[in-house]
Amino acid sequence: MSVSRILKWVTGGFEALLGIPILGASIIVGLWWTPLVVMLIMHIITLVMTKKDGGPSVGSILGIVTSCVGWIPGVGIIMHILSAIFLMVNASTPDNQAVTNDTTIA
Repeated sequence: MSVSRILKWVTGGFEALLGIPILGASIIVGLWWTPLVVMLIMHIITLVMTKKDGGPSVGSILGIVTSCVGWIPGVGIIMHILSAIFLMVNASTPDNQAVTNDTTIA
């Protein structure tokens, strides 16, 4: 498994946690919106690694947008949940570079 896929699982898990209505809002507001900045940095790193590995980058881009608008109460929850879904779906698909054509004729 590539580094970018591992980062997608990690960021997807954190996005899912922040998408839980009361808990996610408490974490974000209680830590003075610092989790949004940390997630923005993590999504940028994940996007760079994904581009390097040749994998799908939709989840990371959506995560960057989510980190920028996550402070809006209703929109933030929906965006965190969508980001988590897209990141985990992207993490479950193999990268283009990781796929090899290993055909041996016996």
